[in-house]
Amino acid sequence: MSRWMKVGRRFPLALLLMAVAPFAANAAEGVAEATGGATILIFGDSISAAYGIQREQGWVALLERRLASDGPQFRVVNASMSGETTGGGLARLPKALADHDPDLLIIELGGNDGLRGYPLANIRRNLAQMIETANPLRRNVLLVAMQIPPNYGHRYTEAFREVFTDLSESYDVPLANDFIEAVAVQPELMQDDGIHPTAEGQPLLLDALWPTIKGLLARPIHE
Repeated sequence: MSRWMKVGRRFPLALLLMAVAPFAANAAEGVAEATGGATILIFGDSISAAYGIQREQGWVALLERRLASDGPQFRVVNASMSGETTGGGLARLPKALADHDPDLLIIELGGNDGLRGYPLANIRRNLAQMIETANPLRRNVLLVAMQIPPNYGHRYTEAFREVFTDLSESYDVPLANDFIEAVAVQPELMQDDGIHPTAEGQPLLLDALWPTIKGLLARPIHE
């Protein structure tokens, strides 16, 4: 959290960068050519869309390569979009689920909502509906906890954090708490906007998620 304190003054610039008109990360580019096995669908914002770096340097591409080392039984679909909100993700999710039939859905959204000061009830409702949309088909869901800087006020910042904890407990889905934190506390691993990790920080993002992803993929598919 100390890293956020240091970037608080630069945050208006970061907010503009995060709030740019969303552009598709082109899911087709993030799909491993594999048949059979498990499909992982990643619904995120610019953090997962490799903003400011080469796409192949992003944590999603690193995940794809790590899984490939275990054989061609995994398919990774990156449906992340820069500037994406929970509302936008919810609107896109049904078609993405129908198109890709994933075994694991990773939701990395909410950061842009928080930066824009959206009502917490709306953020929670959108994320809850995304989880509910995936759950009837017994897909595994991994929820990634997002963070916002403390200059939004202690009450809003803490309540924002609690949205993810409450959803994880309510829907019994795993929560990745340290996704951004491990990188944000190291200034040299953050881009100049203070929000997006550099290429050198991407392995840490993957390492924060890897144990949970590995465990979820070990579960029976569509049990």
